[in-house]
Amino acid sequence: MGESDNASRVAELLEQRQQLTDALADSPYDIILYLRRAVVYADLDYPDLASGDAYRALLLTDEISDESFEYHEQAYEAMSMYVGTVPGILVEVEDLVPATASDNDDKDETAPDASDEDVAGDLQECQRMARVAAIRCYQILGASLLLCGCLRSAYDFCQRGLAATAPAQDKELLQTKENVDAEARRRLRELGRGEDYSPTELPNRGSVRREVYPWNTYEPNRSSPESLAYLNELLATAAPKCEVRATELPVLVEDVAAATTGGTCIQLGVFAKEDIAAGEPVLREYSLLTANNRLKESACDACGMQLPSIDKAVNCPDCYDTVFCDDFCFEQAQERYHPAVCEKDVDTIAKDPENARDADDALYVLLLARLLAMAAHQEAHPLEVDEVKFIWGDFITTENRVAALPFSFEANIATPLHILEKMDLDVFAELDVYDVWVCNTLYAKFRGTASARKSRRDGRPDVAAVHPLWCLANHDCDPNVSWEWGGRMVLWAKEERANLTLTQDKDAAKRPGGIKADQEILNHYCDINLPVQQRREWASGSLGGWCMCQRCQNEAAAAVEA
Repeated sequence: MGESDNASRVAELLEQRQQLTDALADSPYDIILYLRRAVVYADLDYPDLASGDAYRALLLTDEISDESFEYHEQAYEAMSMYVGTVPGILVEVEDLVPATASDNDDKDETAPDASDEDVAGDLQECQRMARVAAIRCYQILGASLLLCGCLRSAYDFCQRGLAATAPAQDKELLQTKENVDAEARRRLRELGRGEDYSPTELPNRGSVRREVYPWNTYEPNRSSPESLAYLNELLATAAPKCEVRATELPVLVEDVAAATTGGTCIQLGVFAKEDIAAGEPVLREYSLLTANNRLKESACDACGMQLPSIDKAVNCPDCYDTVFCDDFCFEQAQERYHPAVCEKDVDTIAKDPENARDADDALYVLLLARLLAMAAHQEAHPLEVDEVKFIWGDFITTENRVAALPFSFEANIATPLHILEKMDLDVFAELDVYDVWVCNTLYAKFRGTASARKSRRDGRPDVAAVHPLWCLANHDCDPNVSWEWGGRMVLWAKEERANLTLTQDKDAAKRPGGIKADQEILNHYCDINLPVQQRREWASGSLGGWCMCQRCQNEAAAAVEA
């Protein structure tokens, strides 16, 4: 297919996606519409979004099966529109779930008298179609999650699908399961291990495209005069000697060898309006977009600071276990987010991860939970909440099609839906607000900007925050500022800057600190004392690619020459 043909095909698929999205806005409990959009997402090379739609459809098949479920009536009504026909999306799987004797039993149970026979028949047929649709859901989930690299989740959905029908008949699920096995064995060979493994050992975290989706209309023109004026109004209080300006930065890519051809892009940066002395504070910022992954940690629910003595801490009067460090934090929480989660039993979600390696992911999930609470309480779309609206998620352009965003079924699909359900929000009727692509966009913003604090007890990151003004200062491995977060983010001009000699002479003279007027404020998102390769690997998750600051380029070139 030629380039123009491919562009036309993509445009056609995007139009189909929009039509289905509009249809879902009118009929948000329609299983068939979710499945059809999932296929379109798969054709557009968004297996993560296809998984999200297939999982919502799978949840609705359960709703139809049990009349006591919350959305049974809505799901049944939507499916009843297809009674007497076989939707195209189900044609290939219809024979995998034939009518059973239990269908007649269902008819007897759901028909209290003869006059209701037609209704009972429709319900019976809808329930059979729901079982058929569930198989299609399992097929899409298995194949899509495999493409995302989430092998364990893909395997689990294959197993569930095969258990729901005659395994020998569902060739697609069997093939996906074989592909999962082949990929697992390939990875084991690369690690120099034997090919035997347990399904519980399968990796369950992959990566997907990190981009501004073509239909995302919520990203503002960050370099427009209006945006700059708004941000500078905020910055005037937090950093009175600084201003936000548009600046040109290199486009970051995953392959260092290709970095020289990556080009540049216009981003925002923070610049000094006047001289700032060495050791002088540059910015002080308070944020409520915080997270704590320890269930019983004595941290303020709002700002994340260590709580004061019990007689000075402030408890929420309605959910006494939620504690704030002072009246200010309590009032801010009440104004910005807390009523959306007060007494909603969300406290244990993503808390106390068993494995240290899961601590970071838990913090990102909890940051998402806080942002969703902010959006719900403020009645705003999550991408328009002030704390994230102007944050750039270090997105890769759609054309590059780089899988740079960490992804898992639990973190990106299942847990966000669980959080929303706990908040008594309708995850179907409000699809446009809480769709998977919205969560992915928020995760991209968090991963590029969140700061974390490690526990003094075990060294694991346990508190994180997003400070939207702080993160406007761009990263450099030769920063002119240092920072410390403890309730309020504080940036201050470094007393002295590291020497940039390539001799690694620790006794070499350091350069004086301080920042001159019109110089850019250069922040740091990783341990700048690490060797260049380790710095780049560490910072790539935040930056969305390899760091291309002058120091990294110099040290990488020296390493090649050596």
